[in-house]
Amino acid sequence: MADIITIDDPDDPRLHDYTGLTDVELRRRREPAEGLFIAEGEKVIRRARHAGYEMRSMLLSAKWVDVMRDVIDEAPAPVYAVSPDLAERVTGYHVHRGALASMQRKPLPSAAELLGSTRRVAVMEAVNDHTNIGAIFRSAAALGMDAVLLSPDCADPLYRRSVKVSMGAVFSVPYARLETWPRDLETVREAGFRILALTPDEKATSIDAAAPHRLERVALMLGAEGEGLSTRALMAADEWVRIPMAHGIDSLNVGAAAAVSFYAVTAGRPQD
Repeated sequence: MADIITIDDPDDPRLHDYTGLTDVELRRRREPAEGLFIAEGEKVIRRARHAGYEMRSMLLSAKWVDVMRDVIDEAPAPVYAVSPDLAERVTGYHVHRGALASMQRKPLPSAAELLGSTRRVAVMEAVNDHTNIGAIFRSAAALGMDAVLLSPDCADPLYRRSVKVSMGAVFSVPYARLETWPRDLETVREAGFRILALTPDEKATSIDAAAPHRLERVALMLGAEGEGLSTRALMAADEWVRIPMAHGIDSLNVGAAAAVSFYAVTAGRPQD
């Protein structure tokens, strides 16, 4: 059973994992380097634990101690009880959900490892908005995509905002980074995947006509908000596909486009 330690000094070194959570650039450097990520809120903390992530510590306001009692009793990690005001001074924002946990990252699998056991894969290029990353992972989990591959410049799926938006779905979908872009797409093709590039270009085939759900193995490639897929990525694809639009609308937010296209890719597959 973990000890509950009351802390009233925002500069206490034991709170180091939680300092400056609103400083995006700092946290993007620190968290992967130190092998940690932050889970926020009861459901997300529980999902991280269920997915096998080791807890380093937990930061709770007093009223959340009883709510998280079973997690406290199970996890051999220190629990720091603080006032809401102190939590805000440490993290840089008002912690509405009252519960934070610092979790230990796991080593990422290689792309080759994931491709060997999957049939429906999402590939993201330069999606560097954490909200969009979280939304895409949530849709990937809900709609039965098997894995996600990220270009080197994609945002971190385990950054706090990504995890929060995904409601912990980032723990449910395995992912890997492609080290060389777009050359490593050839690894995807060699594994037997047909690479479909999602684009609003009029020359693209309607995703319904492409019938990706009938293909044996599909890798659906998505680009960043606004810019879309790069020319190099488009040229590396086997086929361009688009979502038919009405009322003169030419594109969707990448999170919405991902959900629509994931459904098209996985239609008819049994879901867990």
